[in-house]
Amino acid sequence: MQLARFASKLRRDPSAPAGYGDAREDLQSIATRLHDKILDRLDLAAVSQLPREELRVRLRTILEQLVLAEGISVSHGELGTLVDTVLDELTGHGPLEVLLADPTVSDVLVNGPDRVFVEREGKLMLTDVRFRDERHLIHTIQRMVARIGRRIDESSPMVDARLPDGSRINAVIPPLAIDGAALSIRRFSQRALTGEDLVASGAMSRDMLAYLHLAVRARCSIIVSGGTGAGKTTLLNLLSGFISKRERIITAEDAAELRLQQPHVVRLESRPANLEGKGAVSIRDLVKNALRMRPDRIIVGEVRGAEVLDMLQAMNTGHDGSMATVHANSCDDAMSRLMTMLGMTGTPLAEATMAQLIARSVHVVVQVARMQDGKRRITAIGEVLGSDGGRIAVNTLFSFERVGVSSDGSIRGTYKQHGSSMMTDRFRAAGVIAGAASGEVG
Repeated sequence: MQLARFASKLRRDPSAPAGYGDAREDLQSIATRLHDKILDRLDLAAVSQLPREELRVRLRTILEQLVLAEGISVSHGELGTLVDTVLDELTGHGPLEVLLADPTVSDVLVNGPDRVFVEREGKLMLTDVRFRDERHLIHTIQRMVARIGRRIDESSPMVDARLPDGSRINAVIPPLAIDGAALSIRRFSQRALTGEDLVASGAMSRDMLAYLHLAVRARCSIIVSGGTGAGKTTLLNLLSGFISKRERIITAEDAAELRLQQPHVVRLESRPANLEGKGAVSIRDLVKNALRMRPDRIIVGEVRGAEVLDMLQAMNTGHDGSMATVHANSCDDAMSRLMTMLGMTGTPLAEATMAQLIARSVHVVVQVARMQDGKRRITAIGEVLGSDGGRIAVNTLFSFERVGVSSDGSIRGTYKQHGSSMMTDRFRAAGVIAGAASGEVG
């Protein structure tokens, strides 16, 4: 009898409030209207532990009962959409769920409740995803960060963290965000890109890939340089894959994004201060601690402060072959940025001494960029030759030379090698030239 009553309610009722079931916005209104009653019938403590499909079944049962009790007219299909809407709210992603389920989306950028952008293949585009209002957006952000043990509110209006799936989330709300809450989510492919993938996509030449393979195997210390979103972490992941499985690797990151496949890896992640301003663990703290963990190599996700001194000293005292990324626009700029950061550590070093430390510690600099057509490319590979006073000499071995733009907007260019590598003797001494030629990584 109850099923018959429910079936009749699911048919369009001319007396039902105008607009119900006609658009997703109306279903959102229904979900909002029933929100508290749904929560009253759910064990919230158990919700986070339930598999998504089991939670979906429970929600459908609850909603069937509520639409009957409230006299709401919805179709069978609309009821399913209503269940999905409420489920997305409860699992923390809200309207963003559809974007986060799309494997082609690499970044989700929310500039307020009605301005949601995504990046696909390096290009930004506005979506039709909307939040009901500013409050809805802030509540969604709060639920997302609460699931990883973080909080965001007026007393702590900024958060930078890693979601359970490895995505990186950054959120800022008022009073720091003047025009309303802003949310950025950077996603990472579930499958790590290989060197062949990057060669096929035009991100580098095959000769560049072979050179980088040799450099890693010969324990060259490498700095990956580039701007935000240029692909530094992707390249660092690739380079780390060339490290022998017999080596012990320690990584230090603000948000753990590297996915090393070796069996002997220890991942360290920094931690911000709590609301009382205590408990912070910086990247420098992690690098210092990593040195006590008997590493063969240390990989620093991003160098941007005083940790540069500890990293360079590690590279220069038995931990050669270590790697890091830095924000800079060219290989030469990367060296200048390392110099600037060294000068800000508070250690009284002359410019010539700082340049000498960098030149003795870093062997190779790889410059990556996201170009106007959205594609990411290695634009230069340079070898550090030495220092002269306060200047660090970098020889460009490979470069990408732009020759024009195709009719579809794609940038055309070629990869060129400039002379011979100055690392040949190092490669030969390490015994990796024959190993690299055979393709052995082991």
